[in-house]
Amino acid sequence: MGGFGNLYTLEDAARLSGPAAFNIMIKPAGSLCNLDCSYCYYLDKADIYGGREPRMSLGMLEDYIRKYIEANDVKDVTFNWHGGEPMVMGLDFYRKAVELELKYAGNKNIHNTIQTNGTLMTYEWADFFRNNGFLVGISVDGPKDIHDRFRKDKGGAPTFDKVMKGLEILYRHGVQYNTMTTISRAGEGRGLEVYNFLKSVGSHYMQFMPVVEHVVYPAGPSGRPDKKARPHIVSPSEKDACIAPWSVNAIAYGKYLCQIFDHWVRNDVGRYFVGHFDAALACWCGLPPGICVFAETCGGNSVIEHNGDLYPCDHFVYPEYCLGNVSGDSLREMMTSQRQFEFGISKRNSLPKKCSVCKWYFACHGECPKHRFNRTEAGETGLNVLCEGLSMFYSHVAPYMDKMKELLCNEQPPAGVIPWARMRR
Repeated sequence: MGGFGNLYTLEDAARLSGPAAFNIMIKPAGSLCNLDCSYCYYLDKADIYGGREPRMSLGMLEDYIRKYIEANDVKDVTFNWHGGEPMVMGLDFYRKAVELELKYAGNKNIHNTIQTNGTLMTYEWADFFRNNGFLVGISVDGPKDIHDRFRKDKGGAPTFDKVMKGLEILYRHGVQYNTMTTISRAGEGRGLEVYNFLKSVGSHYMQFMPVVEHVVYPAGPSGRPDKKARPHIVSPSEKDACIAPWSVNAIAYGKYLCQIFDHWVRNDVGRYFVGHFDAALACWCGLPPGICVFAETCGGNSVIEHNGDLYPCDHFVYPEYCLGNVSGDSLREMMTSQRQFEFGISKRNSLPKKCSVCKWYFACHGECPKHRFNRTEAGETGLNVLCEGLSMFYSHVAPYMDKMKELLCNEQPPAGVIPWARMRR
């Protein structure tokens, strides 16, 4: 039994009985992408659908948009377009999507975000995003040598220059954008360099995502795993699965974040925003972290595939987790089902006892379940592979978080921490 057992909290009960409010990532092209990033955990999802190139039909698009708006009881509804690469659907698809959103909006406010690798960006796309208020997320891993190490196109060519061109187009057209950066082996030891690079390309809102994947290598002529072939990204429970060579080391992950934080807290608070730091401060203040991996439970950020299949999480798109299909099942009922609820609270209740008594549990909450495949010293399963790095980070930032919390309690901006932090050198 884990540290929390079969715990049910008042927050759990409120989620079951309160107004329906949830986010769903829409993957209109499924795993289809024009790139072949080494660490992409979604490319291999094509196997679930027979390896075909998936594309959402306009009929499915309209059905989903109507049901998603109706299913949410809140005033603001956000459509999150993801992939694969969502821009391979073409601009006319999104023109139709916006038209349908307006058709079914009623008295609700509709928002759109799109996460893209940026290589297909044109002036026409940028005009559309600006005119329709899209928030664009660009995937970029840092300076050229870091980015190009694992982010190549289908022909094995580097992609950095194309991404930079896409960013320049967005900037020139006044499109609001932020950046998503993976922390892989390529970036170890270079956190501050990556951060300063992202600032230089105009990013004021940054998300960082650690890369830790398991792979299985195909058999070679000898029958043994061929380590030179492209591996298949799989669940950690898969037979013969091993840690992917691009995965970040836990301590290196912690150091990466600390490097960035040390500069940020002395120079950039209130001007540049880093998801990890915002989430930590929110947890320090007893507020929701705003990032699902640091929330106590899961279940509020699901995935809809090109054919209408619904999954509880982007990282758990496996047949056994499919909740149903929006064509024949009620979206609201699937999202508020007991099965979805149990998936959500298992994030907390499956943690080992070590986590339940950890001083940083209030901020970490065991991080993402996809990373929980280590064992504790007592032999319990479910310890996050990044635990050491996360503990390092929270220990390092604690005094500054305490100070920013104090400032907020006194109705002062967190940026007031900057002179205080500079004095602590």
